Amino acid sequence: MSRLCRTDGLTEEQTEILKVVRTFVDEQIIPVAQELEHADDYPQAIVDGLKEMGVFGLTIPEEYGGLGESLLTYALVVEEIARGWMSVSGVINTHFIVAYLLMQHGTEEQKRKYLPRMATGEVRGAFSMSEPGLGSDVSAVSTKATVSSQEDDGTPLEYSITGQKMWVTNGATSTLVALLAKTDEGADSVYKNMTTFLVEKDAGFGVTGQGVTVPGKIDKMGYKGVETTELILDDHRISAGQILGGKPGKGFFQMMDGIEVGRVNVAARACGLGWRAFELGIAYAQQRRTFGKAIAEHQAILFRIAEMATKVETAHTMMVRAARLKDSGRRMDVEAGMAKMVASELASEVVEASFRIHGGYGYSKEYEIERLYREVAFMLIGEGTSDIQKMIIGRSLLKDHRLV
Repeated sequence: MSRLCRTDGLTEEQTEILKVVRTFVDEQIIPVAQELEHADDYPQAIVDGLKEMGVFGLTIPEEYGGLGESLLTYALVVEEIARGWMSVSGVINTHFIVAYLLMQHGTEEQKRKYLPRMATGEVRGAFSMSEPGLGSDVSAVSTKATVSSQEDDGTPLEYSITGQKMWVTNGATSTLVALLAKTDEGADSVYKNMTTFLVEKDAGFGVTGQGVTVPGKIDKMGYKGVETTELILDDHRISAGQILGGKPGKGFFQMMDGIEVGRVNVAARACGLGWRAFELGIAYAQQRRTFGKAIAEHQAILFRIAEMATKVETAHTMMVRAARLKDSGRRMDVEAGMAKMVASELASEVVEASFRIHGGYGYSKEYEIERLYREVAFMLIGEGTSDIQKMIIGRSLLKDHRLV
């Protein structure tokens, strides 16, 4: 067994969960990933297997029908799944974030309404913050929710949401979308005039609910299989009871909390990609022969293998540390940003190194490294680019080390 990506201090239950997931990845994901990815086919059989294993409810508390596992357990599961096929980890990523938002910020009524069905995968979650005109500048959100009916004392009863959302992972398969919209709370800060709504919809494309349309699947260079879509809302009427937590104006802070754990998730996915690229590279280096010996025996390749392994281990260690900090209840925006930045950048370097080891064959779609080369690019931009992570990290460090 490889000495890479081992995690000390795991419980027997965590170890058993990872063992089951790794077996599933080796037997049910890796053998079919190439064919499904090249065809851009949704991995329904794999998703059904994840449901049976309880992965959709991995972090949902037992009282709501889940397994009640930690963020660390979830991150390690994601790392294993991404090692098999990164797109599959995307199937559960936004679902996990929505469940997390409900657990941390939802009312008790909202938790009981959604979490048990999310744990079984009956309700599938999607996370919608981005728009065509904004990336990391969340203050520029233009989707608006206006009060359409209210009580005599002015308390909102219903809202009308209109706007266009972009880059919604699981936009078609999801049936519950945590959606950020601008509301008018009369606050002096734009960040306090945002609200998270729990939008229910049907699965599929086209009109999927009153005032809700999913136009179609966005064609991407990688991250195939799982669908990425736009989401158009036109006078979508929604009860005030569907505001996450029951109170408007808290959406920005709720979404940032979700993004924080999302960055650990992306770090874990990058770790899985790097891990798989290393496995492919070191295997090919022992099979391919030049000048009478395996290329792994050439010093240039041997050094490359050593560097790849070191980068894989570094990324894994930082990802684990960030997850454990979150589980301890401590703030970890800096650590999550560091883990995401380092894991994604190093994964990109490891994949490229493996690609070079493969030589001309790496450019062929017959070889798995070609897929990883396209997939790893998404890690560099998902949940905020490295430049955004540097801004978050730098600003926090300045506060910690400010001169008097």
